[in-house]
Amino acid sequence: MSELSIDDEQQLGKGYDGRLMRRLLGYIVPHKGRAALAVVLIVASSLLQLVGPLVTAVALDLYIRPPAEGGSEGTISAAAAWFERLTVARGQGAGLSVGEGIALMGWIYLVALVLTFFTLYAQSYVMQVMGQRIMFDLRRQIFARLQQLPIAHFDRNPLGRLVTRVTTDVDALNQLFTAGLVAIFGDIVLLGGIVLVLFWLSWKLAIVAFAIIPLLFALTVWFKTRARQWYRKVRVRIARINAFLQEHITGMSVVQLFNREAHAMEEFRKINQDHRDANVQAIFYYAIYYPSVELITAFGTGLIVWYGGGSVLAGVLSLGGLIAFLQYAQRFYRPLADLSDKYNILQAAMASSERIFELLDEPLTIVSPHEAHAPERVEGALEFSGVTFSYLPGEPVLHDVSFRVEPGETVAVVGHTGAGKSTLANLLLRFYDVDSGVVKVDGVDVRQWRLNALRESIGLVLQDVFLFSGSVAHNLRLGESGLDDARLRWALGEVHALEFVDNLEGGIEAAVRERGAGLSVGQKQLLSFARALAFDPRILILDEATSSVDTETEQRIQQALDRLLGRGVSSPHQPATRRTSLVIAHRLSTIQKADRILVFHKGCLREQGTHQELLVQRGIYHRLYQLQYQEQEMLATASRP
Repeated sequence: MSELSIDDEQQLGKGYDGRLMRRLLGYIVPHKGRAALAVVLIVASSLLQLVGPLVTAVALDLYIRPPAEGGSEGTISAAAAWFERLTVARGQGAGLSVGEGIALMGWIYLVALVLTFFTLYAQSYVMQVMGQRIMFDLRRQIFARLQQLPIAHFDRNPLGRLVTRVTTDVDALNQLFTAGLVAIFGDIVLLGGIVLVLFWLSWKLAIVAFAIIPLLFALTVWFKTRARQWYRKVRVRIARINAFLQEHITGMSVVQLFNREAHAMEEFRKINQDHRDANVQAIFYYAIYYPSVELITAFGTGLIVWYGGGSVLAGVLSLGGLIAFLQYAQRFYRPLADLSDKYNILQAAMASSERIFELLDEPLTIVSPHEAHAPERVEGALEFSGVTFSYLPGEPVLHDVSFRVEPGETVAVVGHTGAGKSTLANLLLRFYDVDSGVVKVDGVDVRQWRLNALRESIGLVLQDVFLFSGSVAHNLRLGESGLDDARLRWALGEVHALEFVDNLEGGIEAAVRERGAGLSVGQKQLLSFARALAFDPRILILDEATSSVDTETEQRIQQALDRLLGRGVSSPHQPATRRTSLVIAHRLSTIQKADRILVFHKGCLREQGTHQELLVQRGIYHRLYQLQYQEQEMLATASRP
């Protein structure tokens, strides 16, 4: 398998995409008040960070090492000269004394530090809160979209990829909103302020300080190119690890059953080693980049000391101005050195946003029409007319299928594996749309029904029962508040599940672990029957619903089904009546009482009739019956002493 076929995680896209960024910034609009406050705090914190070096220059030039009497004005910094003129003008006489000046500078420096602390704290808090709210909105939007997408989308996309969209990709955007954008904007404001102050203090020394910028830029471009390549490989390999873990944890019973632990461990070792090696290679470039940055900035600092020291000795620059230059240079070089990390954050955010928006922009092919059909009462008539359908283009699983089920009729569907039986249920519930032909409920094309009305009228019980973590009652209600405890207990009693539920600690409020862990296959199947019955569907589809239970449990379920299929459940919306039922089964013993049996073979409806009529025809159904009858006879003979 090539790297490009593993996942979309390797698609990094552009370092910056204006279209995507504009769309991302749209998520800030509902939080524009916090965003505006964050901008104000960013500007304030950047300005406050300019105060310290200026205060140092003033304290050194005016009070700690004042110029000799008669010295030129050029021996003090521009900041000191401005402050001296300010204090003289306000005092209308001589300036502050040495003690007063040093005390004032100390207080100004302390106040600036305290204000910087609080502004940075407030800025970080506001941005983190805004980022979390944006992530909340985005995750909610993604999950809502996932619930609207057609089932075919989940057939094409692995679960791990979809989970990554809601977790890892959203986290990458969180870094952009709370660290990337804020840091870049704050750095721009701070760098702009430092540039202005440096040129104000000494334009010649400012040019010397900026002489190393081309070197930093070239180093950053080199690092960005190399790191991007290995960053891509790291993401591909972490995607492999996630996919491998998801697959093997889900199938752990198979791994242990066939003693594949050592083989799985070796596979994981190789994947994990690839991930480690990619990270080590990426670390190698980081290990070169940051020391190189330190070396270049140290060289820049040396240039400032060399040229600035000469200027101090020549009386062109004050000592305070030189110290301020050195402090500003350190604050100027640091954001430049961090540009590569900010670029990685921006690049990851662009790639994640592209994948997220691709999911959000996925067209909804299974939707309710504008004027949807949603009757108050459902009769339960089903009709397939000339239906052809394929999951994959060019590979049809149903060929020109036509049949009708009358309201209240129980129709069984049998056939070999892959004959297209379960596809009938998928088309009735409109999980997929037909390629040609039409599927109707009560004479109306299912594509004209309102989706929730269609699916509310149909109950589906599958062979593979899915239970959510929560309680028994939660799994029966599925959020429907109209189903009270009495209704749930009645449904449990009808399918002979009430006894085992009452024996659980907590009864119907007993905890159910993920996917029903701790419950037997038969118990989970009984709960699925109770769930379908509690919702009182007018149409019931049983898809191999009894194939995973033992004979005794099947007999108990069959007794409940005889009552369930024979009459409906009275409700305020519809009176008691026979329920239309489509029973898909492999065990022919479970469907012999059906009003009619449809026999499918290779996607075509080959035979239909009652059990006795089909046996008389001595066709496909007769062969299936003979095979199962002989198998049962062999098992019975083998079990005899």
